[in-house]
Amino acid sequence: MYYTLKNLSPTQQIGALFVIVFGFLLLASVTVFALSVRDHEDEAYGERLRKNLKSVDGVIRTSWVMMLIFWIGWVTGDWVALTLFGLVSFFALREFLTLSPTRRGDHRSLVLAFFVVLPLQYWLIGSGHFDMFAVFIPVYAFLALPLASALANDPLRFLERNAKLQWGIMVCIYGMSHVPALLLLKFPGYDNQNAFMVFFLVLVVQTCMVTQHLASRKLQRPPVAPAISQSFNWPSWWLGIAAGSLLGALLAGITPWVPGTAFAFSFIACVAGSMGHLVMKALKRDRGIPSWGAHVKSVTGTGGLLDRIDALCFAAPVFFHSAKWYFDL
Repeated sequence: MYYTLKNLSPTQQIGALFVIVFGFLLLASVTVFALSVRDHEDEAYGERLRKNLKSVDGVIRTSWVMMLIFWIGWVTGDWVALTLFGLVSFFALREFLTLSPTRRGDHRSLVLAFFVVLPLQYWLIGSGHFDMFAVFIPVYAFLALPLASALANDPLRFLERNAKLQWGIMVCIYGMSHVPALLLLKFPGYDNQNAFMVFFLVLVVQTCMVTQHLASRKLQRPPVAPAISQSFNWPSWWLGIAAGSLLGALLAGITPWVPGTAFAFSFIACVAGSMGHLVMKALKRDRGIPSWGAHVKSVTGTGGLLDRIDALCFAAPVFFHSAKWYFDL
């Protein structure tokens, strides 16, 4: 498969991947729908199955959205892709902060976060200022936002309020912005094919998370951290990591790497993404909510936008900076 993909032109590669990926997603969607409408003699079993399928369907829907963003970015250019991912960051941050109570003294910081920090972060990517892009939020925004809150003269729970805002910005803006940043890195001998790196990252991380989710449902092993996640256990975690990493090795033909290196980078992305997903579950438990979606009553823990992209938000910075270091860019 490696040599087959390498020998195809970028247009042929994009066509082959379009057929394979969307065909697989269509098959998965149809299968889940068919299973969800099937009648079962045991009502209790049928209800449990439908709940599990609803959770799987949510992951598949997220995969559809991320793949569509990839194709739109490929067809329309880098700035459109940056805009789309910027909108994802905007709505994810809004979702995060909706469930984190704020006070009047936070309004200045919120305005800066949504309408200054977010667009500036994506502008830095589009203009190729990667050194500033890497430190803008963790250094400059980290200092500026608490200052804006302090000037509002409201010290009540000051540390807690600003920590929540900075966590939201780091995950929803800083983490997510590294996905489209891959479009503009100049990989050696990889001209005009950067969209494949976005595709590669999204696909391996999503595969890891779907496999881990399905394996945990099937294996029913004791959870590692039951107070945080009932579904996270080491056997299913390793299966998810293995599935994502092996897929990455198979897709090495669309990357600048050989299969072994692609496997290693997939492994790094999958570990970072899956561990980040666990951290976000811990944040949800701290807030006493089952999902980030404000109006969702689901007990699966995957009802909002942020539930669908949290693994990618953690995997993208690690993957991006690892690739940048590997190629000494």
